[in-house]
Amino acid sequence: MIFYSVNDYFKHRYGRKIVKLSLDGGFTCPNRDGKLDTRGCLFCSDRGSGEYAGIVTDGFYMAETQPILEQMAYQKSLLSDKWRDCGYLGYFQNFSNTYAPLEKLIETYAPVYEDSSVVGLALATRPDCITDEMYPLFKSYMARGEFWLELGLQSIHPQSVSLIRRHYDMALFESVYSRLKAEEIPVVLHIILGLPEETREMMLETVKYVSSLKPFGVKFHMLNVLRGSDLEAYYAKENFKLIEVHEYIDLICDALELLPADITIHRLTGDGPRELLIAPMWIRNKRAVLNGIQREMRRRGTVQGAKSEV
Repeated sequence: MIFYSVNDYFKHRYGRKIVKLSLDGGFTCPNRDGKLDTRGCLFCSDRGSGEYAGIVTDGFYMAETQPILEQMAYQKSLLSDKWRDCGYLGYFQNFSNTYAPLEKLIETYAPVYEDSSVVGLALATRPDCITDEMYPLFKSYMARGEFWLELGLQSIHPQSVSLIRRHYDMALFESVYSRLKAEEIPVVLHIILGLPEETREMMLETVKYVSSLKPFGVKFHMLNVLRGSDLEAYYAKENFKLIEVHEYIDLICDALELLPADITIHRLTGDGPRELLIAPMWIRNKRAVLNGIQREMRRRGTVQGAKSEV
């Protein structure tokens, strides 16, 4: 096994394929509702930073107006030809999916558990959107099956954090992460590679930092420029260099070598909505990128964790 994918984890735990159902709970974000900002993160489009989720009717995005069970049924119908004998994971991805009163969270997540084919729940959020009263709720979901939180760390470098308008500092992140770790609540951390002015060394410093935290999982994203994001205007103005596909493959292989072998890999590249993608266009061919990573790891004769210092 070259790297420990989340599919490997699921097959070991459940003995079958587990497919994520991308759900939209109608949440917003403190970077959008005026609490911290109104513009969102630099790279975030008006749909959020996640993949396309929800229902499309006559070309219009309908997720916010559709009940969760209907969204789940729709997602299953899209996946039915590709995956048949599988289980499902309810995945609230777009925006900050713990950014609401506790009662609203319970009400929003509850329909996921009405489906017996669902093994659990995953929530993408921010560390500043996790309050003390949420920890018992998270623990209750862990007792019912699969559960983890996804946090968008993206980078450890102050200039990048400021540029992307993350609006929380490392001290807050470390405080919340330490509490989650102490409560044994699984966390998946997101890293963006290719942020403007970050060198290869800086990106790998973020990877080394994440390795030291020993999270449950890691998601790698190649920075991509989407229509409707402020990054679109920034890219047009600054014309900064985006990583080429061969550079990205080499960088991901370096990163995998640094990550301990028991950290689950949830993503190796991003593939933003095709109709919104401005650059880099090579991320559209996700299969070619993944195959390139596999080939390079084999060429090196290496595996995940080969150079881990943890």
